Amino acid sequence: MKLPFWIAKRIAFSKNSSFSAFIIKVAVLAIALSLGVMIVSNSIINGFKKEIEEKVFGFWGHIRISSFEDKYAYDNSSPVSVRQDFYPNLPQMDDEVASIQVFATKPAILMTGEQIEGIVLKGIGTDVDWSFFRQYLVEGTTFMPSDTSASNDMLISTYTAKRLGLKVDDKVLVYFVQQQSRYRKLRVAGIYNTGLVDYDAQFALIDIAHIRKLNNWKNDEVGGFSVWLKSIHHLEEANQRIYHQYIGSELNANTIRDILPNIFDWLALQQTNERIITILMIFVAVINIISALLILILERTNMIGILKALGANNWFIRKIFLSQAAYIILTGLFWGNVVALAICYLQQHFHWLKLPEESYYISIVPIEIDYFTLVLLNVGVFVVAIISLILPTIIVSNIRPIEAIRFE
Repeated sequence: MKLPFWIAKRIAFSKNSSFSAFIIKVAVLAIALSLGVMIVSNSIINGFKKEIEEKVFGFWGHIRISSFEDKYAYDNSSPVSVRQDFYPNLPQMDDEVASIQVFATKPAILMTGEQIEGIVLKGIGTDVDWSFFRQYLVEGTTFMPSDTSASNDMLISTYTAKRLGLKVDDKVLVYFVQQQSRYRKLRVAGIYNTGLVDYDAQFALIDIAHIRKLNNWKNDEVGGFSVWLKSIHHLEEANQRIYHQYIGSELNANTIRDILPNIFDWLALQQTNERIITILMIFVAVINIISALLILILERTNMIGILKALGANNWFIRKIFLSQAAYIILTGLFWGNVVALAICYLQQHFHWLKLPEESYYISIVPIEIDYFTLVLLNVGVFVVAIISLILPTIIVSNIRPIEAIRFE
């Protein structure tokens, strides 16, 4: 072992009761807390992003294909034929597209006795995949639309059920908003709760055949198509491919991020907060380690003088303190990782930390550990701290041996 590293190891964690020993412990604690906060905040933000995106995409799909008139509308007034080259599958995009499903939307009013509730009905067809809603089903079951006759079943949210006092198997009058007032009596087949209060309060699911008949559409006409991808990492590229290669000029394709920007802007704001926290925590860690190193240099001034008198050059001595600082940083990083990962794993398994679902769309604090980011944080903190310590060690160059040996 080289001499500077050996000396640094001997003095870095000495068990004496000097003031510098206390400062070293404070520096280790500061680095551990800073890294721990960065890891936990990153895991929580990743968890929020994943959970909420999965809910939004599960509800709407990743890409929506419809007429230009219905780009953002919740009332599909311009029908689209199902006889499309891209439906029911996209052969050249099998490695990207999971499924394509038809849909149509129409505003309505639900009425039970004296209670009424405005709602948007989302019509679904025989190609529906219930896997998303089944995991959020609170009561009852899903239903299967039919090609021969319209199903009179519907799926409503817990929000709507509570507002109207409805239970599974209850009948509800559904009045449709159009020039000639029409209504249907539908049965509540199931009640779901996704936690997305804004959507749960607005939408219910019915057979698309009802909307076709009310809008005087043909049996092969729908409001549009929802496309689910296998991965969202190339969402924009997939949307552009679908738009330019498959749907032509009569239809439009938009990602759900473009159609519903508010919730994704909110998620982006959380990531901005995370970056601010990371910068502040790195700043705190660097300030603490610089302060600790300066105190160590001042307390070891006598040793510096002796080493210089014995012929040690400035770089030799600077390596001692840089090595000592590295020991401190690595110890802080170790305990920061241990504590942060322990908190994350405990939250993942026991769900101790709760959230108001009406405000955050989820009932527990979500955790998603990104191990690549975890490594980057560790390396980043270490590199930034070491670089920041080069300047304080320059003080060693200005210490004269005679004055240093006499220093008390």
